[in-house]
Amino acid sequence: MSVPLTGMLMLIGLATAAAGIVTVVLMLNNPPLPLPGLCAVLVLTSGSSAVAVYCYGWFSVTMGGSFPELCANRAASGAESAGIGQEHRPLRSACVSSDGTTVGHLSMSINVLVRVLAGLAVVLACAGAVLRRRARSSF
Repeated sequence: MSVPLTGMLMLIGLATAAAGIVTVVLMLNNPPLPLPGLCAVLVLTSGSSAVAVYCYGWFSVTMGGSFPELCANRAASGAESAGIGQEHRPLRSACVSSDGTTVGHLSMSINVLVRVLAGLAVVLACAGAVLRRRARSSF
């Protein structure tokens, strides 16, 4: 993924999440509350939040953050640092030493938050589908 594309996805995710929050507030202020519609808006909000958090984590891996300083301090084998390897799924950075050893750094808070938000989106999508089917069969 390129940096401009990721930045654009992050901005779209943030804007969609903000619009979803405003929509939920408006839906709660105007009864009667359609539960399938509320679930759909919450799916959109949590899914777009997951995208925004993933893009933020992608930027932190790509830009390095404070991780290069950790590479210099963690050369336990005494070998010089040969570089930094990066993986974007999961969001992970690794220090690669000249002797081939690696020390990895995985941002647990970003990974857990992305997985929780994406899982919440899936659960809400299923709940919305069940509520929609139940509402159709009652007519």
